[in-house]
Amino acid sequence: MTEDRVQKILAKAGFGSRRACEKLIEARRVTVNGQIITLGAKADPKVDDIRLDGNPVGKSEKLVYIAVNKPKNMLSLDAPDDTRPSIFELFTDDRHIFPVGRLDFDSEGLVLMTNDGELANRLSHPRYEHDKEYEVRVSRRPDDEQLQIWRRGVVLEDGYRTLPAEVEVKSYTKSGAWLKIVLREGKNRQIRRTGVRIGLPVQQIRRVRIGPLELGKLQPGNYRYLKPDEIKALRDYTGLP
Repeated sequence: MTEDRVQKILAKAGFGSRRACEKLIEARRVTVNGQIITLGAKADPKVDDIRLDGNPVGKSEKLVYIAVNKPKNMLSLDAPDDTRPSIFELFTDDRHIFPVGRLDFDSEGLVLMTNDGELANRLSHPRYEHDKEYEVRVSRRPDDEQLQIWRRGVVLEDGYRTLPAEVEVKSYTKSGAWLKIVLREGKNRQIRRTGVRIGLPVQQIRRVRIGPLELGKLQPGNYRYLKPDEIKALRDYTGLP
């Protein structure tokens, strides 16, 4: 008999990241052999009757990986109670697919959708500090001091100091500039909040890379399934077999 933590079993079965599955358990929505469980409970999916909202959790679904170019003013998560448009409206797939991390409503660019809970956890958990690259348009031309401050890390209004980042000017506009920014963390609205703190208001954000996965020529509102070599590159990048 091989037991494992139930949140890990749920994640492997495609019900979200490890943390998302922990929340399902905390919400008392998961039972094992008819009993509501708490965090830390273990089970053997080959022997025990594991259910979410009364529905049996079967064997792991076939893993799927989808790259989406999220348009501006669209949610990057499935929120049935929110009337705003969501990227889940862009494609149809009956599997339990979820976004790896989030992209702000008013930002655009690459979102990875999958039912691979282990990969999602590795890519989104702060302790792994994986690269995410953005093209950012600011409304003022940055000076060297502002760029150096952003590179070193900025203390936000709540007292949190951001990690060092890669920041460089890609091109200048009439009154501002396009920046290339590579982050290794993902605090809520971090780029916009940083821009405000150092006097570089952000007008546009486009995510173009997550680890080795690039947005490429994928047009806004479109999606594609990842190629086997891209999936392998992501799993190698995150240290997964």
